[in-house]
Amino acid sequence: MSLKIKNVEFLHGEKELLKGDILIENGKITGFNTEKEKTSLMAEREIDGEKCLALPGLVNCHTHAGMVYTRGYADDKPLMTWLEDYIWPLEARLTPEDIYWGTLLAITEMLASGTTTFTDMYFAMDKAGEAVEQSGIRAVLTWGLIGLQDNAIEKLEKTVEFAREWRGAANGRIQTMLAPHAPYTCPPPFMEKVLQKAAQNDLPIHIHLAETRDEIEQMEKEYGKTPVKWALDIGVFENKTLAAHCVHLNEEDINILKEKQVGVAYNPQSNMKLASGVAPIVKLLENEIKVGFGTDGPGSNNSLDMFSEMKMGSFLQKVTSKKSQNLPAGTVINMATGRGAEIIGLGSEIGSLQKGKKADIILLNLDKPHLTPIFDPLAHVVYSCRGSDVQTTIVDGNILYHKGEFHTLDVEKIKWEVRKRTERLTKKKK
Repeated sequence: MSLKIKNVEFLHGEKELLKGDILIENGKITGFNTEKEKTSLMAEREIDGEKCLALPGLVNCHTHAGMVYTRGYADDKPLMTWLEDYIWPLEARLTPEDIYWGTLLAITEMLASGTTTFTDMYFAMDKAGEAVEQSGIRAVLTWGLIGLQDNAIEKLEKTVEFAREWRGAANGRIQTMLAPHAPYTCPPPFMEKVLQKAAQNDLPIHIHLAETRDEIEQMEKEYGKTPVKWALDIGVFENKTLAAHCVHLNEEDINILKEKQVGVAYNPQSNMKLASGVAPIVKLLENEIKVGFGTDGPGSNNSLDMFSEMKMGSFLQKVTSKKSQNLPAGTVINMATGRGAEIIGLGSEIGSLQKGKKADIILLNLDKPHLTPIFDPLAHVVYSCRGSDVQTTIVDGNILYHKGEFHTLDVEKIKWEVRKRTERLTKKKK
């Protein structure tokens, strides 16, 4: 099917704003009609983009979609109390079908707020894969591995099998990685087995790294190293690596991340809510380390809205550095689109509106009171726009969400299923 988005302002490449038409054929962007490039574009279907801004779909580099059941559950508690007394006991009761419906709910939220690709680390990922397949969204799926569990090796084998089976599934919309949870949950003997499997199957690594001060102290006590130095010495970075958080880093850590070309997922709101700290993003960017945005899970953020993440992420860097020019709007948008696509291994396919790239596109309705007047549309995207300003979400050239309607999902049934399952999961035993 061919689709034309007409009369729309759009971000071409990283910085250039153009006005005109975008043509999509067979899931890819095939042409533009602008003042600079006059062409006649014909299509089977048209969308009027007047008063809209077209952007590449947003890339959520780190989340735990199935955690929607913990959204708002036991908020404002100390981290370990929250985890040990509330989150982990609830998660122990989750069934694969719970994960399926929870992931679908997370996907509806993401599609309605402009996310077209997400990188997920959780469990029962085959059910998450089914949700991705059904919805039409794009995803990188990783099964979180805990090396301290009795059945850790069995789960590793199952995870590798999953990664092989689902890599390239859903017409190429699903990719996979291996996800050892964190240094403090994956002892060296187990980690070495994970890395061996990753190398044998050409699978990237997705890992939590240097997230909290407690983690730093624990790793120093047990190994005499920072988490980043531990990861280097054990061989994690010999694989393409996506490191989530990276809040607590020293100069040596930053040099290692740069040398090994590690991608970093910046999760500002989760780090704020759990009082983990502020990642040194400005310094990472100065060292040419690639950084994207992540929301983390709905339990530790409460929202999967990447627009909120972009705004807060920029403001945090400005206030902590005391320099208002740090992390400007253009850089932030690139982190949430093209740079995010690069660090999850999809930079050649998505992340910018260019001929030949996959048509993962969102339309923002700029005709809103809170977006009036408009001096700089890109600044508005970061500092004024909300997820609810997304009018249309397109993945692989398919319209998945348009003017409040989901084209592949029954959102009312999904909400009903999640509410019903939440009652069971949170019901106290007598």
